[in-house]
Amino acid sequence: MSSVGDAMTQYLEVSGLGAKLGDWRVFEAWKAVVGEMLSRRARAVSFQRGVLTVEVESAAHLQELKSFTGERYRVLTNEHLGKDKIRRMSFKLKR
Repeated sequence: MSSVGDAMTQYLEVSGLGAKLGDWRVFEAWKAVVGEMLSRRARAVSFQRGVLTVEVESAAHLQELKSFTGERYRVLTNEHLGKDKIRRMSFKLKR
């Protein structure tokens, strides 16, 4: 006989939902690394196939993240996660 926890774990694995739920850690790590103030202006909106997409409110922040600080934040976020889960960052201007 298996426990309810074992059944839930198996269901999440088979359905693919387990991986999706695990992605919340990426969003939380981004927010922790960049801080509350910047995370309001540069919000992580999706994580697919190792690419974290961040939506930015201003062109100035977009340029700064693309050219100067984005890679550093990627490295720091992976360190926060304890593994290299984010392979690449994608920044886009909020519409």
